[in-house]
Formats: sequence, structure tokens, C-alpha cells
Amino acid sequence: MTSHAKQLISFLTLMLISLFVNAENNSSFLMKPVKKSTDQPIYIQIFKEESLLELYTEKLDGQLEKVRTYPICSYSGGLGPKKFQGDLKSPEGFYQVNFSQLNPNSRFYRAINLGFPNQYDKSKGYTGDFLMIHGACKSVGCYAMTDSVMDEIYQYAELALQGGQSTINIHIFPFKMTTENMKKHQYSKDMDFWQQLMPAYQYVEERKQIPSVTVQNGRYFVNSTLTSSNSVNPVLNLSQNSESKWLQDTHTTIK
Repeated sequence: MTSHAKQLISFLTLMLISLFVNAENNSSFLMKPVKKSTDQPIYIQIFKEESLLELYTEKLDGQLEKVRTYPICSYSGGLGPKKFQGDLKSPEGFYQVNFSQLNPNSRFYRAINLGFPNQYDKSKGYTGDFLMIHGACKSVGCYAMTDSVMDEIYQYAELALQGGQSTINIHIFPFKMTTENMKKHQYSKDMDFWQQLMPAYQYVEERKQIPSVTVQNGRYFVNSTLTSSNSVNPVLNLSQNSESKWLQDTHTTIK
């Protein structure tokens, strides 16, 4: 065997070893388990303009601790609330999720149904259904995440509900509702609606606690002292039929 042939064989051997090691490393990366989350109660904020989902855990004293900030892969329809089926918009407002709204076998990998329309949406006559946070990184009215990110969000939600949290509050804002951003959007047709959302954002920023939200006369009130027979908590659209249909998750819906 010539010296050149020996050098070629040595080179090819090193290449094969390198490819094998890289393949092993890549395999280990892909199989890397999601970071272990806890069964602490959680709270979620979504910010459209920044394309961020922020996840908090609630400590025993009621104080919130931000533990994760995730990029939103995709949402649709721009800023502003969802108003009718087929407008392809992702919702804004205050939503609550219980265990029946988790779907581990969604065609979008994992999914959490937001419960749209809530009491406020219904009071406005808004329509639409199956608005979710889900994987698969594609959206028509939902908030889509990468599968790996959705896996972790889903785990936090599942463990929190299994650990005794009855409902998870998910508050969806058009943007981080700072004075500067509100001024930037002051001429928007949705400003009146956004002013109803802003106190909840401020409350979390200042108090690090989950705000109490009610609906009265077709408006959101945050930590309101107003009382009325018409004042109710935002509720979920979870009739037995719609819940069963949601869990099947096998049809195409124009959102």
C-alpha cells in the first residue's frame, strides 16, 4: 500500500469518527429532556407586538416570580381583539384555563385552549372558537410556539393543575402597556379597549400579584370595588358539546 493510500484511509477514518461523534451529540441534544417544572400555580402573560409569552410561578405568599420568557413563533391578524369567526385574529383580553382545556394529542403537537369567547367577548357578540396556544409554529388565529417551547409551557400548566390550581389566568396584551407604548398607539381605534387592559399590566408590574378581573356592563374592571348583580368573573366557553369537540381536535376551523 502506498503512502498516499495510507494517508487517504487515515483521513477517511477520522472523518467517519467525527461524523459518528457529531451524530451522537446531535442525538443527545434532540433527546435532551425538558427542564423539570414544578407544581406551583402559574400565571401567563402574552404580548403581541413583542411576540413574547411570559410565564410566572406564584409563591405561597401570592407573589409572582417570572421564570420563563418564550418567543412566540407566530400569531395572526395584528393588534386588536378578535371579534368574529373568520377574521383570523388572535385574541386579546383575560382568559382562564382548566384541566379540560389541555390537549396533549393535538394535531399542533400540544395545545391549550384559551376558552374564547369569555364573558366579555360574549357580551360584545364576538364569535370564534378553538383559539389556542399550541405547537407546530403556524397560526391562524392562535398563538403558535415551536414544539420544544410548547412542551415546556404545557408541562408547567399540566403540573400546576395537577398540583391543585383550579384555573390558570392567561392575560393577553397588544404590547407591554407602558406609558410610552400607550402614547405610541394613542390614535388606535382599540385604545378604549386597551385602557381596560392596562390596569392589569400595571398591577403585575407594581405588585407582582395576579389581578382580580371582573366584567360589568360590557367592560373589564381590574381589582374594582364596584359591585353589581351584573358583575361576573370572566367565564369559560365549556359546554359539554364544545369540550368534547375540542378534545377530538380533528377538524379544520376558520378562526
